[in-house]
Amino acid sequence: MAGAGILTGVLITRPEPGAAETAAACAALGWDAILAPALELHATPAARLPRAQALLLPSRAAARALDPESTPVLAVGDGTAAEARARGFTNVRTAEGDAASLADLAAATLDPGAGPLLLAVGRGYGTGLATALRARGFRVVRRVVYAALPAAALPPAAAAALAAGRVRAALFTSPRGAAITISLLRGGGLAGAVRSIRALAISPRIADALSALPWAGIETTRRPDPALLPGLLGPPPD
Repeated sequence: MAGAGILTGVLITRPEPGAAETAAACAALGWDAILAPALELHATPAARLPRAQALLLPSRAAARALDPESTPVLAVGDGTAAEARARGFTNVRTAEGDAASLADLAAATLDPGAGPLLLAVGRGYGTGLATALRARGFRVVRRVVYAALPAAALPPAAAAALAAGRVRAALFTSPRGAAITISLLRGGGLAGAVRSIRALAISPRIADALSALPWAGIETTRRPDPALLPGLLGPPPD
């Protein structure tokens, strides 16, 4: 947490699971991590999941919400794959970090005639991926296993750091999270604070959402991996 007068604050808008890891990586670089998750994730696992030839996990939250089983898993990226293995899944293959690569992995390794795919998602998520998979001939069973609820307000410590001009960067991992953070900044009268803050995102879609405010700059990682965000920070200012 940034202290009074310190100008090395970085706002972490990523929810758990993952926010603590990002904060630790930023702290290791000398930055003061300020947690301000835009979303709160709550597991709502189905009592019974249908049988499928493979389980597709497009997020770490989906992996975290499920009990392990023998069904082969296709995970969207390294973080989700690690979460699935930590939960006890053993047959896990990894895509390249986004929904398009997950659909590509399914098309390359699975047979549309071998049975349906089970897509575990958050409420309101995954419809585009399901459509892409169906366009490739797969039957897709979509099941909601968690809910992502928007934060009602910025945490007091984050609002105070923004008001005092102690934040120099903000990290974003989803378009929805970016939109919610922008709304919270506006609602708290803090939108003007972003003129001295670099916005760092994991995709161009997130960067587009962020363009609604006059950030000092908007940058994206070379691929959609939250683990790459701290590398965009560089050394903290003196």
